[in-house]
Amino acid sequence: MKESVILVDENDSEIGTMLKMEAHVLGRLHRAFSVFIFNTKGELLLQQRATEKYHSGGKWTNTCCSHPRPGEDTALAAHRRLTEEMGMESNLYYAFNFTYQALVMDGIYEYEYDHVFFGISDLIPVPDTAEVSSFIYLDLKTLEIELNTNPENYSEWLKICFPMVKECYKNVLGL
Repeated sequence: MKESVILVDENDSEIGTMLKMEAHVLGRLHRAFSVFIFNTKGELLLQQRATEKYHSGGKWTNTCCSHPRPGEDTALAAHRRLTEEMGMESNLYYAFNFTYQALVMDGIYEYEYDHVFFGISDLIPVPDTAEVSSFIYLDLKTLEIELNTNPENYSEWLKICFPMVKECYKNVLGL
């Protein structure tokens, strides 16, 4: 099945749809979401993307991320993907949004209006192995050191949004 993404303008207003791969090759701005699950110790659940992914395979990133389907509410899509990708559920809270553009591999661009959601869970994930090869909980201080020391091991979007995540997580979750 070929997936489509929702094309948006700089204000996140829908302007059409496009096949996902075409949007990534052409670098068209589209709607996305990123989920960050923290445990009750304040550690962030990271996933290592499956090496077979069409881009950023083997890189560590946030708990899960994807795109809402045309006609799908973004918050509901975030819940759906958390279950599909990580095999877990959590209440999700809107944290912030940001727009970023990055070359993630030769000929593949991410240009996304990204809605960020936070959640708290102590559940052990049961990830889909086609999507995720491993997972780990890290405290934000350790992750910050890792991002600065070994940036090549992490997804572009995680490196870009991490300062905002760090700034917002106490306000959103009260941790």
